Amino acid sequence: MTIAFQMDPIETVDPNADSTYRLAEEAQARGHKIYVYGPEQLTFDRGTVRAMARPAEIRRGETPFVVLGQPEDLDLAEVDVVWLRQDPPFDMGYITTTHMLDLLDGRTLVVNKPFWVRNYPEKLLVLRFPELTPPTMIARDLARLKAFKAEHGDIILKPLYGNGGAGVFRLDPNDRNLSSLHELFCGINREPLIAQAYLPAVAKGDKRVILVDGEPVGAINRVPSEGETRSNMHVGGRPEKVELTERDREICAAIGPTLREAGQVFVGIDVIGDWLTEINVTSPTGIQELERFDGINVAEKIWQAIEAKL
Repeated sequence: MTIAFQMDPIETVDPNADSTYRLAEEAQARGHKIYVYGPEQLTFDRGTVRAMARPAEIRRGETPFVVLGQPEDLDLAEVDVVWLRQDPPFDMGYITTTHMLDLLDGRTLVVNKPFWVRNYPEKLLVLRFPELTPPTMIARDLARLKAFKAEHGDIILKPLYGNGGAGVFRLDPNDRNLSSLHELFCGINREPLIAQAYLPAVAKGDKRVILVDGEPVGAINRVPSEGETRSNMHVGGRPEKVELTERDREICAAIGPTLREAGQVFVGIDVIGDWLTEINVTSPTGIQELERFDGINVAEKIWQAIEAKL
């Protein structure tokens, strides 16, 4: 097959941690031809969705770890699979690419399905499962946010469309910075904020559970560094081996059918203690860490799920 990855520049990723690199490596091992391009190379031109894409050869353990050929003008309706894998922020640029990739429906398999990536952003999809989540508020109104903090005392405040732990704040019962943070965020954009009750269990880790076509295949635990609330690996969280619990499986069983029906083949959910906090569909990570800890080929499972759809 011919596979095109819409992603951030592949030559800048960490080949030992990046999930997209691992997916491309497994695709190459399965005999597929690989192309990569950035969202800025995506074009709609007189009825076709095109990309100036570069053929890529994965060379793990070598320097360079990927070799790129000369750009080619690809009609994406003529490739077999397009991967939507650029990192957030989930802004209008990101959303526009999902509209353009929607036009390939029925001709090219786009993973994850862009219509539902657009309609199921990570911090909003969880709102459909309030019985699985900690107390959560989406609001821009300061009075509402103050009332939420007054009720719960210790809260997490974060941007609605951020990623990688950027802009995440813990406001404990003695903190007096809610108004200032509200002013700061509102000066940056017109989006509401998300507030959640703080879960003390995060000190023991924020579990990333990976689902393939709605089914859990394993998990890693991400432990915050000393003095840090955030456990994201982008900000120094330490990955650890962890087993799936009965509660994890209960959460996956509740959300799995929704993910499967919406064409979300590769999803990473975040679980703190017994509570679901995010459902990551845009560009989830954690494949390589899980493969190292559990000795399973997660990328192979993902490709098997994709190939079964073609």
